[in-house]
This record gives sequence, structure tokens and C-alpha cells, in this order.
Amino acid sequence: MAEMIASLSHIIEQAAISFAWLLITVFPFLPETLVEHPETIMIVIGFGGQFLFAMRFIIQWITSEREQKSVIPIAFWYFSIGGGAVLLLYAIWRQDPVIICGQGLGLFIYLRNLYFVSRERRISISDADDDISSEK
Repeated sequence: MAEMIASLSHIIEQAAISFAWLLITVFPFLPETLVEHPETIMIVIGFGGQFLFAMRFIIQWITSEREQKSVIPIAFWYFSIGGGAVLLLYAIWRQDPVIICGQGLGLFIYLRNLYFVSRERRISISDADDDISSEK
């Protein structure tokens, strides 16, 4: 397992180096040392994941305030998935098994909740269609 994580970490680091080359090409004012220090790119990616993860709570808070009750909007699950996936990528790069386990399990839970929301909406639409058909 450790070898697989190390291998994935190396792949992620190579992708960060490639991304650094792209950034330097598009934005020539950036320092070329960005390529030599992919951890700079990865730290920005890690903070990006944290931002996405924090946004889920802000969205939930705003929606609950608007409705004056506790509500979990669908955007909460999308931000959870986005933030969790980016943080999992960062955790793999860091080769941190604690964060890998936490984010991996979290992603499963977020995806499962999104499935439940989707299934509930399909059932509601189907029931509404049945009600309309029976009225005719």
C-alpha cells in the first residue's frame, strides 16, 4: 500500500511540475524556480481544496439563514466532493495516510448522499408525473 501511495505521489508531483511549466509559459513573469519547487504548486492546490471545503459550510449557512431552518442544499454535496477530492490529491502527494483515509471515506459519504438526493428527486418527479396522468 505504501508503495502505491508513493507511486501516486510521484505522479502527482510530476503533474505539478508540468503545470508549473505551463504557468511559466503563459505567465512569463512567474519565477522559473516554480518548476524546481513543485511543493509551491501543491500548497496552493491544498489551500484551494480547503477553500472548496469551507465553501460548503458557507453555502449551508447562507441557505439555512434564508430559510430560517437547518437546510443542506445540493451545492453542499458538490463542494464537499470537490474539496474532498482536491484534499485527497494533496494528502496522497504528502503521503499522509491519516488524511488519505479521512478524505477517502468522506468522498464515499458525499457521493452516497448525492446519490440519495438524486434518487429522491427522481422519485418525486415520477410521483408528480403519475399524479398528472391520473388527473386526466
